[in-house]
Formats: sequence, structure tokens, C-alpha cells
Amino acid sequence: MNILALKPGHDGHICAIEDGTLVFSFEAEKDSGARFAEASACNFLDAAAHCTQKPDVVALSGWSVGIEASGPPIGAGYVGLMPPRLSSRRFLGSETLFATSSHERSHLLCSYAMSPYPQREPCYALLWEGYLGAIYEIDQDLSITRLENVMLAPGDRYAFVYALVDAGFSLPGGKVRLADAGKVMALAGFEGAICPSDEEQKIIQAVVSRPNPRPGLDKSSFVHFKAHNCGADSRDAKRLARLIGDAIFETFIRALERNCSKKLPLIVGGGCGLNCEWNSRLRASGLFDEVFVPPCCNDTGSAIGTAVDAQWSLTGNGKLKWSVYAGQNFIDNEAGYRHEYAEAFIDVGSCLARIARELAKGRVLAWISGRAEIGPRALGNRSILAAPFSGEIRDRLNHIKRRESFRPIAPVCLEEDFGRHFGMPGASPYMLFFAPVTSKELAAVTHVDGTARPQSVSRSQNPRLHELLLAFKQITGFGVLCNTSLNFHGRGFINSAGDLFHFAEESGLDGVVIDGRLFLHRRLATGSADG
Repeated sequence: MNILALKPGHDGHICAIEDGTLVFSFEAEKDSGARFAEASACNFLDAAAHCTQKPDVVALSGWSVGIEASGPPIGAGYVGLMPPRLSSRRFLGSETLFATSSHERSHLLCSYAMSPYPQREPCYALLWEGYLGAIYEIDQDLSITRLENVMLAPGDRYAFVYALVDAGFSLPGGKVRLADAGKVMALAGFEGAICPSDEEQKIIQAVVSRPNPRPGLDKSSFVHFKAHNCGADSRDAKRLARLIGDAIFETFIRALERNCSKKLPLIVGGGCGLNCEWNSRLRASGLFDEVFVPPCCNDTGSAIGTAVDAQWSLTGNGKLKWSVYAGQNFIDNEAGYRHEYAEAFIDVGSCLARIARELAKGRVLAWISGRAEIGPRALGNRSILAAPFSGEIRDRLNHIKRRESFRPIAPVCLEEDFGRHFGMPGASPYMLFFAPVTSKELAAVTHVDGTARPQSVSRSQNPRLHELLLAFKQITGFGVLCNTSLNFHGRGFINSAGDLFHFAEESGLDGVVIDGRLFLHRRLATGSADG
């Protein structure tokens, strides 16, 4: 059975599943699209060109018109746990099965299908995002029971911290910027466990204490508080990030304790699943056998979840074979970039040992390999790589990315060396958990609180990146590199050679690597092609 599924609205994307395997998931923001972009007609044409045959099922992930979840429904709408609605519609000249289920179900089915737990194994589910915040139990028949609506809009409440402290935030009441939640996570790392002042307690009360209804948080209501426009670099901002984050997490962990008495696995869905600290605290809680968070836990997994929902409804199969590298193919428009950038970048050949030596010298390189990652994390196919040893490298990477100086840089590490450098049991292939850094030499990837958001890489997962890390280890003794996303500021991953070389020249990169082939900036290119 072949299923083509579309997620409308922000984080728009189109995916295809054939006989229980994810063939692709193409996200609208990838290829330098605007962050959180909606799927377009061009995205649909690109997806259609990669389908091997006409789909048996076309699926629409439920959404709502406008910016509110309560808006008029698109498809099955935003909220609901009913199984998919099935009907027949005309598609490309013939009758085709049409399926739609809610946005709520899309998150749950995506996490369930991608989890390593076999079908018919019961589990708990936590769904927390910009609007929904609830706990569920999924039984052996894939029946879903909502155990408790814990808190509406946990993601928006969390992101509001940055809106409150940032003098540049001027959106009207009730609105937040989607990219701000990650900045709050970085700020929270500057503070440990702290007691709130009276004024901070009032802010916590206003932001967190009333879990329902959804808060219409308005920055102007806080104008008399010290935190208002205090600046992200201030101590007040860092304290507030820690306090609000802790208050939200503690609300959910208490609800999980009330509802999750069985020792079952937990699957996590929704954009709050990108909060690595919260994921690590869930894992450390002892409430669950294991905690699984998919790499596309935010809305970039919604079409996948809806496609699986349709697959389950029609075949009884609720599981999925998948690879995180199921995104777009790189567009190597060689003729265009060779002419424009031949003066700046010199082809020095395909030699991973040479690339490792350049990185060991302190070079910062763009790294393109194979197909793009699905989800928002750069996992070694659309990355900027650098040596992990100095704070100066971290600062340079943040400057290249046009990011705030307090933002940490993530590491990528050989899976076989993971326990040597990071205090985390097992692997972390999708960069979704925090871990203490146990090697003091890794200054560029160690946040102020002594943690990092590491990615582990095995040979089977990503052979080329694994080989590069081995080559870097032979030179430096460390199979670890800085790994941050390759993108223009405010845009999704770079996915074409033209954009790649434009970005490299504009941002001052030392070189680019395309499928193992190094193009070094002319100011640095010396020696033979093999180095």
C-alpha cells in the first residue's frame, strides 16, 4: 500500500510511505525556505516527482484555519482521538481513497510508529506543544485514552519568557515567536535550582499556575516587572528561564506520577519534545521503562503520523520502517556555482583524511552528505563542522550563524566513544537528550552548566560521518566534532550548491564538503589534491 500524506500549516511537509516504509518526507523549510514554512505547490510537485507510482491513499493531516487551534477545521481538525475518516475522492483522474485524522493523533501515531517498541506493547504518551499538553495511554490494540489534559499551550508559555525579556519583541498579546523556545532552553542552563523572589513568583503565577484555559499572555501586562525588556544576557532573564521551565516541567511530572502507575515505555510527541533537558529529566524520573522521542517530534512529523494512522486503519500495521535521512536530495547544480565561485573555492579532492586535518587546524567547514535529515536537528548531512576544543570556535560558529552568544554548540561523537566523553547511558542518535560532558578538553561544545546536547554516530547509521570522526580521532585523539545546522539565518537547511557556496562566501567559512569532496577557500588551499 502506497500512501502520500500532506501536513498543511506551519512546518508543512509531504511524505510517502510504501508498504510500511518511509520513502521520503520533504519539508517546506528545507532548501533555504523560511523557518516553519507552509507546504507549497512546488513542494507538492517535488514530492510527486519522487513517487514511484500513483498513491493508493492520499492523507491530509488535520489542522485549523488561521493561527488558532480552535479555528475552522482543515480535514479532521486539530483536536480529537477518533480513528481516521475514510472516503473516496477524485485524484489525478481516478477515484482514490482519502484519509484524514486530527493533528493530535498525528503526533501520537508518529511517535508510536517510529518508536522501537513492537506493536501490541502498551505504552504511555506525553504530547506537549504550542497548544496541546496531555497524557495518554495506548493499549495493545492501539486504542488511545487521554488520561489527563495537563496544561494548554506549554510551548507558548515557555517561549513567552523570551518575549518578556527581549526589548525587540513587539508582537501583540497572545502571540510568541516559534524560534524563541530554543533560546529559553539555552538561558535556563545558566542557573541551577533557585528560589523565586516575590516578583518572580508573581510572573510564574501568571504564566504557569492556571493550566486551563489557554493563556493570552500579553507582554504589556508585565511592564512594571523588572524582567520586562531586561535583555536576554541579564541575570534576571536567565533566572526566569530556569524558573518557568522548572514550573512547567514539574506540573507535567506530577501529572505523570498521578496517571502512570504501570512500568511502561513513554513516547513523547510535540515541539516540547525538542527540550533536551526535559527529555533527560523524564528519563531520569524512574517512572518509565524507557523514553523515546522521535527526531521529528514537532510538526515536521505530522504527515508521517497521519500516513501511519491511515495505514493502521486499512491494514492493521501501526509501525514504520524509517531512516532519519529521508529528506530532500542535494541539488548539485554544478554548472552554475563552478563559474560564480571558482575564484573563491578550490577543489582539492576527495580525501577524508585531508578534511580531518583541516578541521584539526581549526577550519570551519560546511558538510553536505546524501539526503537531508527529517526534523529540525542537523544530524550530520546538512551540518557545519569544526574542532570541539576552544571557546573561540564556539563564538565563531555563533557569529557565522548570526546567533546570540549564549547559545551552545552541539557535539557529534563516535558511538563507540560516547561513554568516554558524555555521561549518558547508551546512544543518542537524534540529539534529543542532555548529558554531562566528562572530557574537559571539549570547551566548544560544553555549555555553562557542564552539559551538551550530543549526537552519537555509528558506522551503520552514517558511514561517511563515522569515517570522518575516526580520521579526526587519529589526529587529535578525540572522535568528536562541533555540529551545528547549515542554514542561512531564519531559513531551513541549505540544500543546493548555489546556496551552499553563497553562504560559505558570505559567512566566511573555510571550505565546503559535498559528499566527501573538499572545496577549500583559495586563501587556504595549498598542496596537492590529496593533501
